Amino acid sequence: MFTVPIVDISCYVDPHGSPTDRARVAAELDNACAGVGFIQIVGHGIGRATVAALTAALDEFYALPLDVKKRYTRPGENRGYSPPKSESLSMSLGVAAANQMNDFYEAFTVGAERGWFPHVDLPATSYPDNTWPAAAGGFRPAVEAWFDAAWAVSRTLLTAFADALGLTPGYFDPLTDHSIDALKLNNYTLPEGEIELAGELTGMGAHTDFGILTVLRADRVPGLQVLDHDGTWHDVQPVDGALLVNLGDAMARWTNDRWRSTVHRVDPPVVDGRIIRRRSAAFFFDGNHDAVIETLPGCADVGGPGYEPITIGEHISAKLAGMKSGVAPIDADREAQRVLAAG
Repeated sequence: MFTVPIVDISCYVDPHGSPTDRARVAAELDNACAGVGFIQIVGHGIGRATVAALTAALDEFYALPLDVKKRYTRPGENRGYSPPKSESLSMSLGVAAANQMNDFYEAFTVGAERGWFPHVDLPATSYPDNTWPAAAGGFRPAVEAWFDAAWAVSRTLLTAFADALGLTPGYFDPLTDHSIDALKLNNYTLPEGEIELAGELTGMGAHTDFGILTVLRADRVPGLQVLDHDGTWHDVQPVDGALLVNLGDAMARWTNDRWRSTVHRVDPPVVDGRIIRRRSAAFFFDGNHDAVIETLPGCADVGGPGYEPITIGEHISAKLAGMKSGVAPIDADREAQRVLAAG
């Protein structure tokens, strides 16, 4: 039976967590990452007030008229507003959508800025400044609070991942001390109510995430689907209070597919023939733009022939070009074949 494991990471959130508990949790994470590739984490330390403030901020911004939201569009950059049907995530794998239509969601993206790291010479293309919508006054403080909270969870998980992979403590620190982090706030835009779907409609196309790991906060409604190793799609909804975590391509490459970036998609959330609203906040913990992705110690003999070394910046730029411009990236064959095999 397909299940997404629930893992309590509180012993890693607690700086004084016991070694015994941490060893048990690291083993649970290793099993989940090598199996399903998705994890539900609890004990993450993010309070309900922070979640509620984020949800209110999304509602405030997405309730604005479309022409107002479009003022914050940043063509060609991974920042600002993306209108409905302006992106095609399946093209980040070089796989055209079966319905020949881009994805039916709108999004707002914020991320790490070059100015956050004044002692490092960084390219503006990987660390552009953010755009904040003045028309939604409560948006910025709530989103910044969530960004900080999701960043802290990501760092906690990276500590646990190093333990799970048998690496020295702090192994990933020099690879993530000026990480290209991004927070994508999604709103699925089909109007609520009864609907008859004529053919397939894609909320967010089949894709893998690009970086190290993703921390996802999503409404507890249908829509998210995960592709298992047998090529079958499964519905996934988080339990109350849990965050969904999945691996990105950088971690899959680092582990030589000992841990795989799991293909997933979002279909229109339909319950009893009715479209219902779905919002999500995906925090992408991606790593330093100049960090080289090459096989980790102990992973050379698992998962396949290995990947050619590539920097985080080069890898993410290729994926974003596929998503936003329809330019198929090279070296996405393994993930693309899984999508094509599942139809």
